[in-house]
Amino acid sequence: MIDIKLWMGRFTELLKETFGERIYFVGLQGSYARGEATEASDIDVVVILDKLTADDIKKYSDMVDILPNRELICGFLSGKDELINWEPSDLFQFYYDTIPIAGTLDELLTKIDKEAVDRAIKIGACNIYHGCVHNMLYEKSDDIVRGLYKSASFVIQALVFKDTGKYVRHQKDLLEAVNNEEKEIVNNYIALKNGATVKFDAMSVDLFNWVKKLIKI
Repeated sequence: MIDIKLWMGRFTELLKETFGERIYFVGLQGSYARGEATEASDIDVVVILDKLTADDIKKYSDMVDILPNRELICGFLSGKDELINWEPSDLFQFYYDTIPIAGTLDELLTKIDKEAVDRAIKIGACNIYHGCVHNMLYEKSDDIVRGLYKSASFVIQALVFKDTGKYVRHQKDLLEAVNNEEKEIVNNYIALKNGATVKFDAMSVDLFNWVKKLIKI
């Protein structure tokens, strides 16, 4: 398992050497941020610069190429102004799922209002519905089922936030905050994340039945 503190230390050091005072924010998302990483987990790094040019993208690519575990590095690179003007419904998950390493994203909070959370739920649900139906008809892919359950877990986090005003970061805690039907979705996601075999028909039907109700709310 990667020592993420050491890895992020080296990453941040190289980033400062490459971009210096232009760095607005550095953060970590995903499984490593939540302390739920496995050997196969990606390293989801967030980097926001004062502005982003095509040359900056090339510099960043060259920088991460020399880091260990290059094949696991992913994440989000942006200029500050683009992020500030991003679709607010996307900013909900982005803000709350990101652990700050350097700087702050608190400027985004003015964008994350009730309407943004509602849109995050609605857009997420519609995308899951379409993806689920399409997969049941055409691709019939286990990997797509895994991805759809991951997306569903994000929607459920937004639902809990809408009801309670609290963002529940960890899946095990999310289980305690949801109703029985959503608990089944979260349990399935946790099982799949831990390597369980996809039960294609049953899991697809469960997800479809859950999300079609959610769209109508």
